[in-house]
Formats: sequence, C-alpha cells, structure tokens
Amino acid sequence: MSDTLRIALAQINPEVGAVRRNVEIIRRARAEGARLGADLVVTPEFAIGGYPPEDLVRKPVFVAACEAAIAELAADTADGGPGLIVGGPWQDGPRLHNAAYVLDAGRVLARRAKHELPNYGVFDEKRVFDPGPAPGPVAFRGFRLGVMVCEDWWLPAVSETLAESGAELLLSINGSPYEVDKQEHRIQLAVRRVVETGLPFVFAALFGGQDELVFEGASFVLNADRSLAVQMPFFAEAVTLTEWRRQGEHLVCAPLPLAAEPERLELIYRSLMTGLADYVRKNRFPGVILGLSGGIDSALSAAIAVDALGPARVRSFMLPSPYTSRDSLEDAADCARLLGMRCDTVPITPAMEAFGAALGPLFAGRPPDITEENIQSRSRGLILMAISNKFGDMLLTTGNKSEMSVGYATLYGDMCGGYSVLKDVYKTTVFALARWRNAHVPQGALGPAGPVMPGRVITKPPTAELKPNQTDQDTLPPYDVLDAILAGLVEGEQSVDALVAAGHDRETVLRVWRMLDRAEYKRRQAPPGVKITPRAFGRDRRYPITNGFTALIA
Repeated sequence: MSDTLRIALAQINPEVGAVRRNVEIIRRARAEGARLGADLVVTPEFAIGGYPPEDLVRKPVFVAACEAAIAELAADTADGGPGLIVGGPWQDGPRLHNAAYVLDAGRVLARRAKHELPNYGVFDEKRVFDPGPAPGPVAFRGFRLGVMVCEDWWLPAVSETLAESGAELLLSINGSPYEVDKQEHRIQLAVRRVVETGLPFVFAALFGGQDELVFEGASFVLNADRSLAVQMPFFAEAVTLTEWRRQGEHLVCAPLPLAAEPERLELIYRSLMTGLADYVRKNRFPGVILGLSGGIDSALSAAIAVDALGPARVRSFMLPSPYTSRDSLEDAADCARLLGMRCDTVPITPAMEAFGAALGPLFAGRPPDITEENIQSRSRGLILMAISNKFGDMLLTTGNKSEMSVGYATLYGDMCGGYSVLKDVYKTTVFALARWRNAHVPQGALGPAGPVMPGRVITKPPTAELKPNQTDQDTLPPYDVLDAILAGLVEGEQSVDALVAAGHDRETVLRVWRMLDRAEYKRRQAPPGVKITPRAFGRDRRYPITNGFTALIA
C-alpha cells in the first residue's frame, strides 16, 4: 500500500446550466492533473451543473443531463489516470441531493450527499435539495477520505462524524461566494475543524461569477498542526498538485509556495471585474455601454468595465443637459481618453423639450419640481436603452449602494440597464476604489496602466446635475455619515437607539431609516449586481414593500 497520495485541486470556472461545456472544463482539469502526476483531481461544488443552480434542479431533464455527464466522466477514469471528485445532483429515489461523486477505475466509486443545507443569506438549498445522512469516509486507493460538500464543514457535526469513523483527512468541495474579509473567517473556521478532529483540511473552491455572486477561488490546505501548507491564487483559474505522505498515524501535505492574498481594495476591485466579465461572457453579450457623466460613479464603473473586458468592448456616452457643467464635460472626455475607450455625445435637450411640449398642457399652472428632474434622467435612460437595443451591447447602470439604499435614483432613468457593477458598493468605498485604481493596475486587468480618471472626478462634490448648482449633499447627509448609518441599519440590523448611542444624530438616523424602507419598491426593480457585503440588496436583504413599521418608530 502506498504511503503517498497526490491530489490536484482544480479551481475552475463552470457555467450554470452549461453541462456539456462544464464536462470539457473538468476534462481539461483532469488532463492537467494527469500531467502533474495526480492520483486524484478535485473539482468544486456542483461543478457539473454550475453553482448555484437554484430552481434549475427542479427540471428532471437537467438533473438527468448532469447524471449522464458524470457517468461519462466516470468512464473516462478507466484510462488508468487520476480519479475525480465532481459535484452535482444525485436523484436518490424521491430525494434530490447536492452531492460529491468520487469517480475511479471507470465507475462511480462513491457518492456523498450534502448533510448541512444552508438556508440563509443568498442560500435557500432546503427549498430545492434534500439533506443526506452524515457521511462516512470514502476508501480511495488505500486512503480514507472525509469528503464533504461546502456547508458540511462550516458546522462541526459532519467533520466530527468523519473523524470518528476513520477519515485520514477532511476534503471539502465548495461554492462559497466572495464577501469582504470572508477568507480570514474561512481560515479561522478551518483551524477550528482541524483542532476538533486532529485531521488536516482541504478547501477546494469555485472561481468565477454567477449573476450577483462572485467566487474568488483561494483554495487552501491546512495540515493537522494548523499550518497553512497550500494557498492557491485569488480570482484565477488554477490546477495545483498537493502531495500527501503518511507520517506515523497522520497524513501530511508537503508545503508549497503560498499565493499572496491581495490587499482589501484590490480584492474588492477584482471581485467587481470578475462579476462583470463573467456576466457579459456567460450571457453572450458582445460588450457594454454606459453613460459617462463626469462623476465618480460612472468613471469607476467605466474603469472596471475596461479592465474586465478591454477598451474595445466598452463604449461610453456623454448625455449633456442644460445643467451639465463644463467641468463634467471635460472630466468625462478625459476619463474616456485615459481608458482608451470611445465616447460619443448625445445631448438630451431636444428630448427634454419634446417631453415639455407634450406634457405642458397637463402641467399648466404647476411649478417645476422633481418631475422635470426625473424626465432628464429618464430621457438619458431611454436614449441609452435605444443604443443598447440597436447595437446589442448591454447597458451598465452606475449607481452605488448608498444611493440605492435611500432611493436617490430614478426608476426607468439612471436605474435602466442590465447589470450594476457598484450595486453593493457604498459611496465611501467608491472613492477609495477610485483612488486605488488610479495608483494600481489589478492583476488580469485589460485596461491601461497609470491613472484612469482625472483627479477632479474624485475630489469634486458629487452631483446629479438635474438643476442649477445641485449637489448630493443638498438631499443626503455627508456620505461618511450616511454610509456609517446604512452599514448599521443594513449589515448590522441595528436599532435607531443603538446608532444614536454610537454617536449619530437621532433625527438623521430616523431620516435615513425612513428613506431606506421607503425605497424598497425601487430596489425590487433594480438590475442585478456584484455582491461584496454580507447583506446585499436582492438576494440577502428582502423586506416588504408595503411596510408600516417605520411609522411606529418615528
């Protein structure tokens, strides 16, 4: 019996529903593992069907296609090469499981169903899957592998069961979405499982974007002494060979050079790049368009788009009104020039005048108000959507989380579009990311080196420019105050009293609370966007539109 086991961790980017393409991605990973000398190649959670499959797994034809594809991959292993661990659905009579398949010697050697089904935040697996029993180890080429599926290792029961039943290592296939600072939490939890069981731990992770979710990869291995033996790259596909040897009663992984963890702002920026790039690629859009206002949100959105897709696939438009300043025109033009992308100008004054003439008889005797401001925004939205329809490129919205939280956005205006890169990014983080990008080029970026937006875009007061001398702070608290309150209300679910005790003005907190709740109807109609926080709008935070509770605390 050999005392050495070589496991290749395949950090791959499958596509939800694209079963045939995913088979080829897995085959390429296995071929690379074979080239490296692997005995076993491990792919992430639900790699055969893409993760998360959501209600797609309710279609029997999809489940059947996944199981047939896994049978093909099992047959591949008859060639004497490495075995495979592949995630996919398992229809076990009337019960449907999210499972890990262990394939070797031309057959399905074992299946292990996910025992702990997550039902919080972005996850609602109890809605579509049935839990499996607590799994026992899998015997593979003389070794006893404790195979788990994602959530199984976040809680202690499955790890403890595997250790008690003779597993030599804990091996988890994962579809764990990116959130700011989440990797540190993963490492801490993995250390806990290692301490509890005395076993080494393998975290085999998914990479890529799926709708709002982004998976950063960053697979890792902890030895039983809690040392980090392997750290795979962040936001990249990779196949890494790990070598395990028995030393006494324990399996020990030979340490490899550790991939560096990028700094916090770079991780956020690359998550936004990955989410946008995969949304465009997997939905087969030729490119994207966006309105370029001369402000920081559209400038940062444009930079992320160019870095993700390249300047040839990003087209921008300046849509000036009578209230657009010369500074905004200059800044938009400079931003496009620095990014190397095309920028066309389409004035909206004729559209404003046409709407004014059409609505004039109905509005007679009523002074101008927010209605006319919204007509400007909706004129821009109509023009941009027309360009998107004509040329086939997807329209990006450029609003941020601070604005969407309090409803500082126009339905069917600046909210028009197919994807929102900054949807889960607070305004203060927008400023930080813009400064960071002007000083750094993220790994994998297709955009230029050097500054990508003029400094004035970052330093001037934000404004919607829908009326003379307008700034955001005419309507909203200063963004550092607003974002701190919103983080307490949204991510922290804190009460008004708790935020006041933390030093915030009570009237300001109450005002933000009311705006937050009253804007739910707008957020329900907003496009998807990259999730980076623990409480993103849409998938994480779901509040009723008709909601009388705000009045109770006023």
